[in-house]
Amino acid sequence: MTSYALLLRPASNRVYTKGAAALSSAELSVLQNGVLDATLHTVEPAVIGGVEYVRFVTKRDLSDHDVAHLSNLSSAFALFRIVDDTNLAPVTLTPLAHLDEDLLTILRYKGKTNEQFTKLLFNVTLASLHTHDHAATTARRLRVLDPVCGRGTSLNQGLAYGFDVDGIEIDRAAYDAYHAFLVTWLKDKRYKHQVHTMPLRRDGKVVGRRFEIVFARDKDEYKAGDVQRVRFVNDDTTEAGEHYRKPVFDAVVADLPYGVQHASRARPDARSRRPEDLLDAALPGWIGAMKPGAAIGLSWNTKVSKRDALVDILVRHGLELAPATAGTSFEHRVDQAITRDLVVARRPVEPV
Repeated sequence: MTSYALLLRPASNRVYTKGAAALSSAELSVLQNGVLDATLHTVEPAVIGGVEYVRFVTKRDLSDHDVAHLSNLSSAFALFRIVDDTNLAPVTLTPLAHLDEDLLTILRYKGKTNEQFTKLLFNVTLASLHTHDHAATTARRLRVLDPVCGRGTSLNQGLAYGFDVDGIEIDRAAYDAYHAFLVTWLKDKRYKHQVHTMPLRRDGKVVGRRFEIVFARDKDEYKAGDVQRVRFVNDDTTEAGEHYRKPVFDAVVADLPYGVQHASRARPDARSRRPEDLLDAALPGWIGAMKPGAAIGLSWNTKVSKRDALVDILVRHGLELAPATAGTSFEHRVDQAITRDLVVARRPVEPV
């Protein structure tokens, strides 16, 4: 038996830090069910030398495959093999880090989802794909949609992983803010890029905007066609079926409106932003854009909506709950008005 200790990365949010060990343990559980070769035993918080870790035991040493997945844990800072009570041997981490971390950390605004939780939501969703292989993930550029993307925290996480990303957001201010931020960031990094912006028309009227940004880290990658794409539509997410008429996405991730800042009564120009109403109206378009076997990961405020209600909507629209997340709780406090949880489902694969 081999024991390991995972040192957690400090979070900028004090409340999130308090629950990080429990969330990391839950994340490890999903990865074990979905993608790890090793079986993890006795996964639990542990204090070593006065510092909090998440400790676990395996029957044999972790494989390179396992270390690669553990390297991307949302709160992973360092991993050690426990030699004895007083000695820890570092395990070299190999995280997916296609772009610089400041893409995720520079932009600050009220209501921004914690970057570590966004990464966690990505991880458990990707681990729940019908067929998930780390080598395939790194070799093939996945395409991910956030259909209520706000100012793009999840889009940036997808880009950092090397994916192509699409976003839909009804709020014009959020659309403009993300467009300005990403273009500025690409210029500052001196990345080769092209920006295409165009009006969004419906029934002969301009109802929003859309942009597509194609970029690469240098000219050689750009010339070789090794580029990433960002597509962002300023529109109601219930119109997703209009923008995506074929199944093109490997995954969908969304932090549903919390019913606090996003309440529909505060947005008279928008359709209802109550999570159940929004999800029920928007799911047909989202599902139609998902490939068979694609996973959808949703987080929400449990003080506004109950898990059973959201699960019922997902199942009623033909999705199946992801087996990797069964029996695992990610519920945690954000602030006095928000307690957050997540659920993951999949689009079934049609029988051959």
